[in-house]
Amino acid sequence: MTRKIIEVFPVWLALVTLASFYVPEAFIPMKPAIVPLLGVIMFGMGTTLTAESFMDVVRRPSAVALGVAMQFALMPFFAWVVWKVLDLPLEVATGLVLVGCCPGGTASNVMTYLAKGDVALSITLTAVSTVVAVVLTPLLTDFYIGRQVPVPVGDMMLSIFKIVIVPVVAGAAVHRFLDKRRPQLLEAFPLVSVVALVLIIGIIVALNEPRIRTGGALVIAGVVLHNALGLTAGYAIPRALGLGEKRARTLAIEVGMQNSGLAVALSVQYFTALAALPGALFSVWHNVSGSLLAHLWARREIDEAEPQAASEG
Repeated sequence: MTRKIIEVFPVWLALVTLASFYVPEAFIPMKPAIVPLLGVIMFGMGTTLTAESFMDVVRRPSAVALGVAMQFALMPFFAWVVWKVLDLPLEVATGLVLVGCCPGGTASNVMTYLAKGDVALSITLTAVSTVVAVVLTPLLTDFYIGRQVPVPVGDMMLSIFKIVIVPVVAGAAVHRFLDKRRPQLLEAFPLVSVVALVLIIGIIVALNEPRIRTGGALVIAGVVLHNALGLTAGYAIPRALGLGEKRARTLAIEVGMQNSGLAVALSVQYFTALAALPGALFSVWHNVSGSLLAHLWARREIDEAEPQAASEG
């Protein structure tokens, strides 16, 4: 039942987004809850992780290294390209770059499952990129926008550690405790994370309702283009390097779907509410595009005889 509810997550997200746009006064008072809600999301992610989640780093180091490298090399660069091509306002560009500098999002694991990808590899990539993000997200953000906007790198590192790593570790500890005692309780935590993410998006949309009415089309275009570049390159590069279809699908989804909730929280904390708008819209759109892509791929059978050796070592 939990999995079915999560699978229709884009529907719930769309409904709440519309509600927050037309009735913003119901969501704006919840602004102080954004950072704590992100902690709830990351705790939920932690409850899905075990020691096995990180074993692919040892078993398939090249696939994991490629995924993490594409995550932090391509997505920030693509955000910068979109910024320049569309000539986005600086506050919007700041938010889009921050989205690009964030790790993979937890929704990618569900989309990988639906796309008949490598779920174990997806979980490993999400976990590893989340850990690496403590250092790389602030540094890359500073590299791309530091000359235009002051980026508090040290403070951001500490914030990411507090609102990402600590809840993830706590969630993993809860998983270890409950797994043999009350495993059925573990199924509830991902659902709680989904509810928290939907609320975050609703709050940010409500805070930016006037700006969306006047300039939302340009921001949406930037978000859609950024996501499309990530999904396309995330698939094309592994295929060009000889990885099989299953792994290429996984890497494409993992690269194209960002932890935009983290971008929203950091934008609100260190920049502006407008800078948080690209992250909020990205959260809506990447779930729509990810669902459509997963549905398309799910209808195409994978040739199990296709070589996967390139991703094994």
